[in-house]
This record gives sequence, structure tokens and C-alpha cells, in this order.
Amino acid sequence: MSNIIRFIKELPLVTNAKEYGVYPLSVNHFGHLHVFMIHEGDQDFLIATGIGSSQFEGELFHEGEFSYVKAPLSNHNANTLRDLFPFTKPIPVLNKLRSFGLGDRLGIATEGHIRVFKEYDAYPIFAQQSIRELALTNRTYKDVLDAASFSVFRDGYKDGFGADGDHLKKATEVEMALNLGFSMITLDCSEFIRNDVTDMTKDQVNHACTLDEETKKRYLNHDFEIEGMKISFDEEELKRNVLVYGKAIDFAVQIYQDYFANDKTDANFEISIDETATPTTPTQHYFVANELTRRGVKLDTMAPRFCGEFQKGVDYIGDIKQFEVELKIHAAIARHYGYKLSIHSGSDKFSIFQLVGKYTRGHFHVKTAGTNWLEAMRAVAATDPKLYREIHKYALSMFEEAKKFYHVTTDLTKIANVDTLTDEELVDLFKQNDARQLIHITYGFILNAKNQDDSFRFKTKLYDLWREKREVYADMLYQHIGRHLELLYSGFEK
Repeated sequence: MSNIIRFIKELPLVTNAKEYGVYPLSVNHFGHLHVFMIHEGDQDFLIATGIGSSQFEGELFHEGEFSYVKAPLSNHNANTLRDLFPFTKPIPVLNKLRSFGLGDRLGIATEGHIRVFKEYDAYPIFAQQSIRELALTNRTYKDVLDAASFSVFRDGYKDGFGADGDHLKKATEVEMALNLGFSMITLDCSEFIRNDVTDMTKDQVNHACTLDEETKKRYLNHDFEIEGMKISFDEEELKRNVLVYGKAIDFAVQIYQDYFANDKTDANFEISIDETATPTTPTQHYFVANELTRRGVKLDTMAPRFCGEFQKGVDYIGDIKQFEVELKIHAAIARHYGYKLSIHSGSDKFSIFQLVGKYTRGHFHVKTAGTNWLEAMRAVAATDPKLYREIHKYALSMFEEAKKFYHVTTDLTKIANVDTLTDEELVDLFKQNDARQLIHITYGFILNAKNQDDSFRFKTKLYDLWREKREVYADMLYQHIGRHLELLYSGFEK
């Protein structure tokens, strides 16, 4: 009798699931239907047995009075899983006190993430990807959501998670993500934000913008007090705000009305105004928030562009004292208008996490992405130095091309030659900012590199390694993302 049949025979009283190749935390029941996940060879499968097992697509096995379906981890079976077991379906989480975005570009990081969020009350967003990331990894939103659902099922995470259609810029993208069941949309307004206004003279501003009387009446000759802090506008500053953000506000209002207003969808709405050339001043934040609120938009979070630099995969660059002063006002504005402050490019910003926890009073949304990829590559350096050296050299050759997609200040001359480093020293490269950014921004090129026979140069080897060393990667994520949460929580009283 096969292991699976023996396991099914002992349901639901079985206590030694691992002996049968079953993930112990994946065993779930829906009436007389039993569903669990197994590891076989180098793959995972769903096993469904009992009344309703035919809902899953897969191979049907019979043995005596017992039968079961061995189902691949496909989109159809993910949808079936979400229908039967609601904990595998994303929910809106931005209305919770604390939320944390986790961009898993590889579809294998959730196991490590779950370990972290079993220890904190922040709600994770396990499925979070931008259209740009999808293009660079050759994945789809279905892939992203399915990977998260299968992971929470396998590891028994039942506390709720979100799915973020991240940095979407078009109505068609928003509609697609919502139709797939994503529980959050991050609307990127950057294409409607003017970056040239800062350099305009006063005369140019006056020529480009004429304020209507209602706008003047609403903002001029007023002191707006928020938690003891005053915000005021002079006419030139108000005109600049209208020029910079006017069309972005119109865009956000239109998207909200088309997809969110009047309970059209049960999903969270975030506005991103952080992808700009200059920081968002507290006055500009107030103007955008007030205009959106006045026009009926209900935000769950907003992401301004803070002073200093939030570059990918490295700590905050800038004047921390100035950041603290402005963060205090940004957080107060968010509270005043009833949404959480969102911190984008939040990976590895360890020097400011305590301040974020403090001034948001523990009501925050922090978004990370590339740091999870970096931990995956650190695992490669630790377990297969030869493969890492080859990838590192390839990344150097593709760096200039990769820079077109990201703003970084990487100095390649500061990165040690990998041929001069011992195997043990390779891992220490991930403590050096320039080396981190090199690997961070070249992920798409690394994953898509091909040999002459059109086979993948690195991707297949990498996934085989990560599959073999899954515990190593999960442990690294547990430690690294856990450090983010530990510092954020140290800033406020729980």
C-alpha cells in the first residue's frame, strides 16, 4: 500500500505526517473532503481525497476502497483551494494597524516570511509585484498570487495576508489585478507628476498657472493646524502644487471612482507619489491629501517621497534629523486624513525604522521587495560559491543596462574582485552597499540569461539550488526580515 493511501487511511487521526512525505501543517478538511500537500521528487503536489476531490485537476488514483487526486500546483487548483479554504485567499489588510509588503520575485520566499509573521501582529502582503518586476522575471499576476496561496496552505498560515498590484499606472492594469482577486492596488501617479516645476522661475509659474477663486479661498490666508504643527500656503507655492500634482490628483480620482467608489470592490487603495525627482514636502502632502479627500477619495495609505534617498537594497542615505522632523509632520497628516503612511523602497532602511515606528505610533505600511532577492543570492554565495562567482561577473557586464531601470549611486570600483576572495568571504559582499546594488538591479538579466542552445544560463541551476537549500533561504529571510520588524516595533509601545 502506497504511503499516500496509508496516510489517507489514518485520517483524520494521523499524527506523524512527515513520515508519509506530507507537510504536517497542510492537512485541512472541508466536510468529507481532505486536502493536503506532499513533497515528491523535486516537486510539491496537492492530494485531495473524499467527497469533492474531483474539483481538483490532476491524476486520479484508486487502491481498494480508497481513491485520491494528485493535483499539480496549477492556477485552476489554486483557485479551487481559495474557494474551499478562505485562509489561502488574500484579504484587505491596509485597514489593520500594521502591514508589511514582501515582494517575492521568485515565488519561493513565503516560507521564510511566514516564520517572521507568526511572531508579529503586522499583516503581511505575501503577493506583491509591479508590472516592471513581472516583465523582468517572466511571471504573471496569476503566478504571484498562486505561489502565495500554495505557501500559506502548505505552512498552515491562517492569520490573513494581502496581495498588492504594486505600482500600477494604467486603468487596464488595475482592472486586471482586481479581477484576479488582488486585495490592494498601489496606484503609481508618477507619469502625471511634473518634475520640471521646481526649476521654474516665479514668472514662469505665474504664466503657467492661474488659480481659480475657490482654490485661493480654500488655501490662502489660512493656517492649517495638525497636532500642534502649522501648515500654510503662499500664492506661488500653491500654484506650484497645482502644477506638480494637479493632473496626478485627477488621475487618482478617476481610478477611484471607476474601481473603488460605492463599494465596487473589496480592496484597499494606495496612492504612490514617491516616484518623483524631488521630495514631497509636508505642504505638498497636505495639499494632495486634502484635494483627494475633498473630491471623495477614501485612501488606505499614501506613499510620499521622503527627503534623503531611499535607494534599493541599502540603508537610508541622508540627514536623519531632517527626516525625523518631516516624518513627524507626514505621519500627522496621514492620521488627520484617516490613512496610514506608506514607506516605499523600505528594504534595509535600518537606521530609520525606529523613527517610523515612533512617529506613526505603530500604524504603518512598509514595502520591501529586492532584499528578498538579495537574500536568495546570499544563499547562493553561501552554498555554491562557484555558481555565485559566475553570476557576479555576468552582473558586472550587465550593470550599465540594468541602471536604466533603477536610480542607484553604485560605484563598481568599490566592489572586490570575486576571484581574489575566498569562498567564505563571498557572503560578506552582501554587507557592502555597492555589491548589494549590483546584484539587486541585475536580477532580471540574471534570470533571463540564455545559452547558445536557448537554455537558461543560470535560472534552472538557481531554482534547483534554492529547492535543495530551501531551509537555508528560509532561515536567512527569517533573520533578515525579522530585523526589519524588530526595529519598527522598537519605536512604539505595543
